[in-house]
Amino acid sequence: MTTTENDIKKPAAPPKKDDKQERLAARLRENLRKRKEQARGREKDEQQV
Repeated sequence: MTTTENDIKKPAAPPKKDDKQERLAARLRENLRKRKEQARGREKDEQQV
């Protein structure tokens, strides 16, 4: 029996320590984007009145 690359089990990659920080940073960026969008909407409303 011969061994192929698929037969060789590779160790699982350890979880990144920065995963939590990356997720937090992404949520903060999304939050900031939404807040800017809301502010632009309010500015438009004020200009129309």
